[in-house]
Amino acid sequence: MTSRKTAVIALCCVPLLLGMMAEEASHPSGSSDFLGKVINFVVLFGGLGYILYKPARNFLIKWSQDIRTSLDAAREARTNAEKKLGDAQQRTAALEGEVVRMKIEAEAEGLREKERIKALAEKEAERIRSFAEQEMSLDLKAGIQELTEYTAGLASSLAEARIKAKMTDALQSGLIDKSIERLAELNERSYSH
Repeated sequence: MTSRKTAVIALCCVPLLLGMMAEEASHPSGSSDFLGKVINFVVLFGGLGYILYKPARNFLIKWSQDIRTSLDAAREARTNAEKKLGDAQQRTAALEGEVVRMKIEAEAEGLREKERIKALAEKEAERIRSFAEQEMSLDLKAGIQELTEYTAGLASSLAEARIKAKMTDALQSGLIDKSIERLAELNERSYSH
């Protein structure tokens, strides 16, 4: 047997022996009764302590190691979380800077696009204005031409009506005779040269 088992058996036997001795004594005293209870208590809990010492110690050692491991893991997780938080904050700050930069670029691009559209609109307005002026000029020329033709036609009609009103047969034959004389003179001149 091992020394541990021997010690446990001895501890278990001590209370039995003390109990037998107490029965043999016919008149128990108060102090021996108290002493017996104290010895029983010491033996019982001493034996339990002796028996449970190693498993309790191993349990407590394992428990403290588990706690230490958990604390180390928690510390490492916290360190990693803080590192990730720092990285996330840096990325967030970088993203905020990127958003601000993109917003500024978009505003600048919007202004450039606005100016480009404005310039195109002004060119288009100028082209339309020029086209309208050309069309108005052509319409004006056509109107003037039409008015001139109408006026000439009206003047011609008026002259014809006046001439017809003043023209008599005698005047008409005199004009024809004058025209023939002029043609004869012109013909003679052309042959004389």
